[in-house]
Amino acid sequence: MSPSVRPFAALNSPSEAPSVDEAPILHIDLDAFFASVEILDDPSLAGRPVAVGGGGDRGVVASASYEARRFGVRSAMPSVVARRLCPDLIMLPGRFDRYEAYSREFHRVVQDLTPDFEPLGLDEVFADLRSLRRLQVRPVAASVALRERITNELGLQCGVGLGRNKLFAKLASKRSKPLVVDGQLVAGPGVVWVSPALEARWLEELPVRALWGVGPATAAKLEKLGLNWVRDLARVDEATLAGHVGSAMAATLVAYSHGEDRREVVVDRRAKSLGHDQTFARSLQGLGEVVEAARSHAAVVARALRGHDRVARTISVVVRFDDLTSVSRSQTLSFGVDDEVAIAAIAEALLGSIEIHHAVRLLGIHASSFLERSQNQMQLTFGLDPASLDPREHAVLVSHDRQISHEALRDAVDEVRQRFGRAAVGTAGELRESGLDIETQRGRHAFGPETGHGGS
Repeated sequence: MSPSVRPFAALNSPSEAPSVDEAPILHIDLDAFFASVEILDDPSLAGRPVAVGGGGDRGVVASASYEARRFGVRSAMPSVVARRLCPDLIMLPGRFDRYEAYSREFHRVVQDLTPDFEPLGLDEVFADLRSLRRLQVRPVAASVALRERITNELGLQCGVGLGRNKLFAKLASKRSKPLVVDGQLVAGPGVVWVSPALEARWLEELPVRALWGVGPATAAKLEKLGLNWVRDLARVDEATLAGHVGSAMAATLVAYSHGEDRREVVVDRRAKSLGHDQTFARSLQGLGEVVEAARSHAAVVARALRGHDRVARTISVVVRFDDLTSVSRSQTLSFGVDDEVAIAAIAEALLGSIEIHHAVRLLGIHASSFLERSQNQMQLTFGLDPASLDPREHAVLVSHDRQISHEALRDAVDEVRQRFGRAAVGTAGELRESGLDIETQRGRHAFGPETGHGGS
């Protein structure tokens, strides 16, 4: 049989009963998460091909139901391709507030099993079961019970993988899920434990594309070198491989090829940045239009910061032009900001340093270098002549004044929204004919514009 069509080894049965020491790491991955939440909220969508993503020409699919996958629709696929494959596809724009609410409940259920868990995005979790030794917990039985709770309490399906490290646990959760074979949905086992024997077989049978961190570009490099299978990597000199994929990736790949993965489950992992990106249905023309969009972005990022009780010292902007080239700028302050006017002022100064030589198809504003709000020490600036400052320094000075002058009003607005809903109060800039339009982080345009054609 040709290696290109060599099948995977048969999976272990969940009836096997390894100890915690044999299967210390658990990985849970919710099935078609965004699409599944939409179907739960609208049962009329059940059994129909549903995808969440940007519906316009520049949109991408973020999540596809298994009914959509039967037609070949998958995540990260351009929406125009998805519609071509599945003309009846129901494309929904996505509602991160709902996904985050379900994710919190998902984490709550996992925490009932163990507090030693690490979320990855909204729909994946690693958990370390070793603290449960004294309770004589059996990993497979606990995984089956956990999966049943997620289904019964949240209405969501998931796959669970168990292994001696993160590498095998994640591979196992993928093998536990349903598959589409020749257009037909084949149920997965639900829970998979990777025994030592199965480890050895997978290291012989897995393609390099199955390894964590190997995307299409890296896979193409490896395949050009004749490295199509994990077993091929095990025979390659690390130094030679580093010349093609870099030293860090080479070390990781060689370790994976021998089944080694030293990454620990990191509890209470906090985001290192918060941001808002938007691909526009109609590309923006000139600095004025870009600055206007930046103000809306700044409000979204500011609300996200305050929602996480953080202030940010670094503000960054990213501009992508119609020719697909990108430019980024950033400014780090001596204090933290969480006010939309201050963030917008800094973003505007950064944008002023970029030559807007083409129409702009994407704009992003990101905040990083976080401080706790209680740790933030704002230092007022006295005796500085704004005319003597460059645009970025002037934006920092302006942001001091605006951060302070808007703080009381901003906090009052946040409190009203928390008590009575996001649309209870807003600014003049958020007022539309239909009412208040309060954009959220990763909101309406998280996966590309809903309508319209690309181009300037």
